[in-house]
Amino acid sequence: MKNIIITGTSSGIGLELVKIYSKSGYKVISLSRSDLPAKGLVGVEHINFDISKKESLVNLINLVKNKYKKIDILINNAGKLINKSFKDLSKDDLYDIYDVNVFGVISLIQSLLPFFKKDSHVVNISSIGGISGSSKFPGLTAYSSSKGALNILTEVLAEEFKESGPKFNSLSLGSVNTPMLNKAFPGYKAQVDPNEMASFIFDFANNSSKVFNGKVIPVSSSNP
Repeated sequence: MKNIIITGTSSGIGLELVKIYSKSGYKVISLSRSDLPAKGLVGVEHINFDISKKESLVNLINLVKNKYKKIDILINNAGKLINKSFKDLSKDDLYDIYDVNVFGVISLIQSLLPFFKKDSHVVNISSIGGISGSSKFPGLTAYSSSKGALNILTEVLAEEFKESGPKFNSLSLGSVNTPMLNKAFPGYKAQVDPNEMASFIFDFANNSSKVFNGKVIPVSSSNP
């Protein structure tokens, strides 16, 4: 039985991932600042969790250590977005975004290192806006640059842990019909719904670590 950790599960792709993993018989630790809206999911343990807070990490690690012992897949799906012009961005705005999208991810991975196996798989959910050469949009300076940092982090960690594991890959998503998309592009309708993207991520996380390591993979059929 594989143990899965998914962050950012209160809505959108994260919530759909929890549902898919539950239906497929996995043990899931669901992490988000808000309660999990779906009830009665088999094999799911939800924790109210703030990836930027040390106390949340301590509680999670104690749970993993005492109950789960190992983690097979970590999906770093939690993210934060501020849509604000560059001239109006404050240092606090930047810290808030990077705290969730970069620094929190680093702290979570560091804390879980003792529980990964050689064939464990860390999947970082990034953005197509974090890839060099992709289309960029006003108002997303903090968000897109943080996702660029996450992509480089993925490549570096894959190299550092290539002998011992785990494997690291980044999926840089294009637009999906989530609350975050509406915040970035109000009124825009994407071609992909959260359940469809979650199905893709589920398959990738479970089956692709033997083929991919240290890869930043664009997953987008539209612009944005």
